[in-house]
Amino acid sequence: MNFIETIKERARKDRKTIVLPETNDIRTIQAAVKIMEEDIAELVLLGNRDKVLGKAAKYGYDLSEVTIVDPEKTAKLDEYIEVLVEARKSKGMTYEEAKKILLSDYLYFGVVMVKAGDADGMVAGACHATADVLRPSLQILKTAPGTKLVSAIFVMVVPNCEYGSNGIFIFGDAGLNQNPNAEELAHIAGTTAYSFELLVQQDPYVAMISHSTKGSAKHPDVDKVVEATRLAKEMYPEIKLDGEYQVDAAIVPSIGQFKAPGSEIAGNANVLIFPTLDAGNNGYKLVQRLAKAEAYGPLTQGIAKPVNDLSRGCSAEDIVGVVAITAVQASAQR
Repeated sequence: MNFIETIKERARKDRKTIVLPETNDIRTIQAAVKIMEEDIAELVLLGNRDKVLGKAAKYGYDLSEVTIVDPEKTAKLDEYIEVLVEARKSKGMTYEEAKKILLSDYLYFGVVMVKAGDADGMVAGACHATADVLRPSLQILKTAPGTKLVSAIFVMVVPNCEYGSNGIFIFGDAGLNQNPNAEELAHIAGTTAYSFELLVQQDPYVAMISHSTKGSAKHPDVDKVVEATRLAKEMYPEIKLDGEYQVDAAIVPSIGQFKAPGSEIAGNANVLIFPTLDAGNNGYKLVQRLAKAEAYGPLTQGIAKPVNDLSRGCSAEDIVGVVAITAVQASAQR
């Protein structure tokens, strides 16, 4: 069974309720049909019921059995307004402002549903930027206990690949933090390792990526990764982690042992921590397009409850996969 089928099977065993707010996008409709057919999760779609059902019917889909919540008509609107006011009271949020936001921005409405306990997670981003998806999550759900930094990862499933964990990798941060400092990079490494263990159910081998391997280049950018590696080892002594490594030294055994002889990480890495968002984001896109890899994400880590972003170039099948991953994350947060 491949990675995403295993995730789906885990989701079926502990079905969670996931909100999909982007019902104006046909990919959301298509994904909802598939999720219900495969019995992966309970769904809540946001929007006017007649419009949602009409859009589905136009393309030959039947969503009559799916829960559809209309923010304009729900009996829980006042309750949700109070949740938003409470979450943003330090910023002076008023009842009227909260009502306007909830009725005009379904991303906020979906996150408030999660905060109120009426859903276990949310998936969006097919037609919204990452910042739009994460802003309400950080404002309302905030960070998980013990978490100092929210970051974003991609699960990469590379076909016919002998590297990583049978072609499975996690790349971080590939979606959120622009230029993390050494301490932030260390936190990203730790949380990404735990995400790998949760989602892949194998031991993470974490490589801190640089354009240098073990001092082969000198530059402040290299120094940052060296310091991040030191901090990460100190903060997460239980994790198998090392650096700094170039990508080939991290994942190709022969090159890893040549450039860093004796290392258990070099040549065996399945978690790659990139020094900047530029490197991580472009790295995942290159692997996705050139190696025809499946890319699931950006998945957030460190938020109190799971809210996951989508690439705006995602397919309906990508949405299905991220919903299944979100459900598994929600199961782990109990």
